[in-house]
Amino acid sequence: VYDILKAMEEDLGEKISSLYVDGGASANNFLMQFQADILNVRVVRPKVIEVTALGAAYLAGLKVGYWRDIDDIRQNVGVERVFEPKMDQDTREKLLAGWKKCIAAAKGAI
Repeated sequence: VYDILKAMEEDLGEKISSLYVDGGASANNFLMQFQADILNVRVVRPKVIEVTALGAAYLAGLKVGYWRDIDDIRQNVGVERVFEPKMDQDTREKLLAGWKKCIAAAKGAI
């Protein structure tokens, strides 16, 4: 996730301040806090974590006129929890250095 986030920031030309998460793994508080810490960004988890299915339902509702527009849908979307980065920079850098070392070793094994 770190490498993808950095690539996105490079493409955008600016720092990403929040990461919106969904899916089964997003229910894991430890993992979400670790993501916030290692990425040094806010991690935002919605009330409904299976947003793929929810998105399909919202689109169907728009098509049949259940919702007038996207603003109607936005009123139904809520945040369950926000994870703020708490890790100090030295710890983050040490963990990332270890990660990069593992990636380099894995590349050499191929």
